[in-house]
Amino acid sequence: MQNFRLRLASAADAASICAIYNLYVATTTITFEEEAVGEQDMAQRIAEVGAASLPWLVLEIDGAVRGYAYATKWRARSAYRHSVESTVYLDQQAAGHGFGRVLYGALLDELRKRELHLVIGGIALPNEASIGLHEALGFSKVAHFSEVGRKFGQWLDVGYWELKLQSMR
Repeated sequence: MQNFRLRLASAADAASICAIYNLYVATTTITFEEEAVGEQDMAQRIAEVGAASLPWLVLEIDGAVRGYAYATKWRARSAYRHSVESTVYLDQQAAGHGFGRVLYGALLDELRKRELHLVIGGIALPNEASIGLHEALGFSKVAHFSEVGRKFGQWLDVGYWELKLQSMR
């Protein structure tokens, strides 16, 4: 593995994160977002995750941001406060080298430190790489919604995987 480090994201990472994410927006159905995200909007997203006391991690390889992972609240009502939804994206050059597992594993560790109970991963289908990553980390499929989104002229399914981080006391 190349020289890498994980750290918390900041607004200064917005441009690098946009460069990774917007390629997925423009060329894949992995995200249902259809318009490129601007740097200011991405910086605001990073700030909102931090304001919710949740982690947004970046993966640096040889000093350049090559991936990121973060968690957001699952739902707004207070009873959901122990559950989060996770997201992970890698620069396509970093994919397939084990960095996804390292990055996502670090996110899960951060969520455990916050004593969260459940992580939910939504995956636009088909996406064998993401399914493989989630299941390698212990996630189990719990739901499948058919034709819930439409992008590039095609109907798309979404599956949901969950991971219980710890039992409630």
